[in-house]
Order: sequence, then structure tokens, then C-alpha cells
Amino acid sequence: MDNVLIVNQEKLAIAKKNISAGGPENLQVVSDFDKTLTTCFVDGKKIISLISILRDEKYLTPDYSEKAQALFNKYHPTEIDPKISREEKVEAMYQWWTEHYDLLVKSSLSKNDLEKVVQNKKISLRAGASDFLELLKALNIPLVILSAAGLGAETIALYLQKTGHFYENIFIASNAFVWDENNRVAGVKEPIIHTFNKDYNTVKKFDFYDKVKNRKNIILLGDSLGDAEMINGFDYNNIIKIGFLNESSKGELANFKNNYDIVVLNDGSMDSIVESFKEVFDAIILNDGPLDFVNILLKEIFAIKNNK
Repeated sequence: MDNVLIVNQEKLAIAKKNISAGGPENLQVVSDFDKTLTTCFVDGKKIISLISILRDEKYLTPDYSEKAQALFNKYHPTEIDPKISREEKVEAMYQWWTEHYDLLVKSSLSKNDLEKVVQNKKISLRAGASDFLELLKALNIPLVILSAAGLGAETIALYLQKTGHFYENIFIASNAFVWDENNRVAGVKEPIIHTFNKDYNTVKKFDFYDKVKNRKNIILLGDSLGDAEMINGFDYNNIIKIGFLNESSKGELANFKNNYDIVVLNDGSMDSIVESFKEVFDAIILNDGPLDFVNILLKEIFAIKNNK
């Protein structure tokens, strides 16, 4: 089975043509972090998020993991229940995130704990992501990482620094801690970003928004149906949405095809992606990796001479 699905060839071709006409100076990339720029599985084990590493490795007080799991068990069913209204979910997610941040304060989360998380081998950039980030840097295309991560902007930045990819064109819209004089968390700054307010209405509250607001063409990367809506609140001209369906099910695939232009299956496996995208983009493939089709897309759009 092909690991990459192009939902509508004609629609994709039109978006590609329009983005090409606008040039790189009118493009921005909007991406989730956990399970999008990073893999969903490491050594066969599912890694839900950065904060799941904190919980599973028991870096904090002895009761933290149990209490964090209890909050997950309480609120996650609401998060994924299609019968519950969005309004109810927004309220529940805010409550979940707020309670969890209170728990992190009580559990004495420190900056050293964040360092432990990013050094943990259970987090890994998706194969091909390094090339992708390098390409965006070379073209000076902003990458807006929009994340509801419980460990927030600082941990994402630390991880990108660790991997050598925290470039000036990368902007992070995520949760941010308040620290005390002992480098222990004392609270969290507003706005609190959760699953259901993770869009450009929130991004507009960040200082870097002025640097991206005039870039009206979008390539969006996400791994959930909610991620497909990250650009809500922004008046864009053209968009290509790429969804990573890391764990397949018939129902989810149908929903992903309704919300994304390109769907990557099985945590980014791409056995047939090279051939399918050669036909569409007629580009040279430098490396095998789940994000290579994005590289191909951008290289073809902007005709990077030294890779032709």
C-alpha cells in the first residue's frame, strides 16, 4: 500500500502553481511539533509528546506520574469524543492544562528537568526533517511551530538547539513557564494554548506575528484533525495541508482525506512516495525520509538551481 496519498491532484497542482507565482518571500510554513516534526514511534514504542517523557521517566516527585495520568484519563476522552461540542471541549481542555500546570508547580519542575527530557533518546526528529529545516533556513521561509505542548516553547527550543536546528527563521507559539529564582516553575504565562485554541487567533498574540502576517501562502504540517485548522483566523491566499496519519484506521483515514491535501501514513513511511512525487514534481531526490516530499515540493516550486 502506498504510504503517501495525494487527495486531489488537480487541487494540489493549482495550489502549487499559485504558491510558485508568489515566490518564497510570500510563503510561511506552519507546523505542529510532537509527532509531526518528531516521530510518533521510537524503537517501536509510541511517544505521545514531550511531556509524556517527563511522566514516563519519573523525573519529578514520586506521585507526579500517577496524578498526571489521572488527569489524562479524566480529560482525554472528552478531547476525542466526536459527540461533545467544541465549546465544551475548549472549556475542558483549558481546565486540563491549568490543572496540569498547577501539578507541575507542586511537583517542583525545574529547568534541569527540561534538559533531561530533550536529552532523552525517546524523542527523535522525523527522518528527513533536518533537510527540511535546512531548506527553509536557506530560503529564509519562516517556520511557525504552533504547539499545545505541556512543556511548551522552552523545551521545543532546547530540543532544536540540541539538534543544531534552532534557526532565526523559526518562531514558536506555545506555552511558556514563569520561573522562580531557583529555576523552578512558578506558573505559566497566558495565553494557555491547548488542543482547541491552537490556531492563528492565538498566534496573533505573539510578538513575531508581524514578521509573518504578510506571507499569505501556507504549507501546513500536522498529525491530527485539529492541526488541519491551525491556520484558522488567518486570511491566507493559498494553502497545502499535509497530514501525518501515524496510526491508521479506516475512519481516521477518511477524515484525514477530508481535511488534508496530502496524507502520509504509518509514521511517515514512504516506500512509494519517491515515484509518486517524481511524476508530479519531476525533482531530484537527495535523501529518503518521510519529509522528503516536502523538500521536493519546495525545490520544484522555487527551482533551486544547485539541486537541479
